[in-house]
Amino acid sequence: MCGVRSLIIVTCVLWCAVGVASAQQIHLPAAASQSQGMGNIPVTMGDPILRQQAIAANQQRQLEIKRDMEKMAELTGELKDYLAQSTQGVMSVDAIKKAEQIEKLAHGLKSKMKQSF
Repeated sequence: MCGVRSLIIVTCVLWCAVGVASAQQIHLPAAASQSQGMGNIPVTMGDPILRQQAIAANQQRQLEIKRDMEKMAELTGELKDYLAQSTQGVMSVDAIKKAEQIEKLAHGLKSKMKQSF
């Protein structure tokens, strides 16, 4: 008899908890627009100084991309030569370092290319 009474009490408590939980509504604020990154500053066409700075920064970024691409092509050629000269799959420390430099340049290029001004 005690088990039945406990079961009825637990059932009533659960029903009350479900009723209270369903009656509560959570009000969330409207989502803020996050389309622009933290580092990107919107440039209006009306401000010629900001426009010139943005153009200069974009030109500098393009030069850096070109320089890094040339360096990566040079390192890739050198790595190709190392691999052609290697025997039985043994890699030299220089070849591994060149591969790491190529990887760093590739990641840097990717991030520079994603930037927008």
